[in-house]
Amino acid sequence: MDRLPKSKLLRPELGPQNISVTLQCLSQPRLPARLIQTSAHRHCPQIYSMNISGTLNAFRLIREPTLCLPQHTVSTFNQLPIPLSNAFARRDGESGSKKVDIQAVVLDKDNCFAVPHSNEIHKPLQDHFQRLRTAYPGSKLLIVSNTAGTDSDKNQKEAALLEANTGVKVLRHSTKKPGCKEEVMAYFKAHPDSGVTSANQIAIVGDRLSTDIMMANMMGSYGVWVRDGVTGRGFLARMEDRLQSFLFRRGYKAPDPATHNQFE
Repeated sequence: MDRLPKSKLLRPELGPQNISVTLQCLSQPRLPARLIQTSAHRHCPQIYSMNISGTLNAFRLIREPTLCLPQHTVSTFNQLPIPLSNAFARRDGESGSKKVDIQAVVLDKDNCFAVPHSNEIHKPLQDHFQRLRTAYPGSKLLIVSNTAGTDSDKNQKEAALLEANTGVKVLRHSTKKPGCKEEVMAYFKAHPDSGVTSANQIAIVGDRLSTDIMMANMMGSYGVWVRDGVTGRGFLARMEDRLQSFLFRRGYKAPDPATHNQFE
């Protein structure tokens, strides 16, 4: 029997399916369904804190790989256009070309505007963060983190500290991104002063394609990918970059938020 060359054994060809599954298999171990229960939180908090939502939703990328593609990309938080509407191409409507109407912004925390595992704005980003707060005051700006504000945040101490340091509301959510889209939309429905009447009036900003951007596309919102983050890209982020480059080269495009409306 002929043997495969060593290079083929060590470096298999990566298609979008292999890459998407690899991303989540590397990021989180697979868990039996019986562990996804309240008892896991009580007896095994280290298991409960894992991103089960990310693992389960990763399999959607096999069927819908464009869910991880952003509508806009910036290198760092300081490059975010303000207002965020300026990041997206004008749309053709019945009355001619019109601007994308971004009423509210959802921000990731770790490696977006903060050093991972810290609960304060990274100093070089503070001025731009305040400009964003001015453009999107009150309930128009929301932080959704997979650490602060989750059930693994004991007594919500991190969320409270982050709110004190930023002046921005931190969403309390039981499911981690990308699976907390219903909780995000419920927040804006409960705050009509945000001006949001449709999911495509929300921009979601984050450094992870498989959580932040995937959630944006699952909601029917606009995703802004902060490619290089605060501390640079880790291994998984580089793998995600490789995947999106692969898809864009083959003619795939990010989903059109105008075709979705999760508020109806």
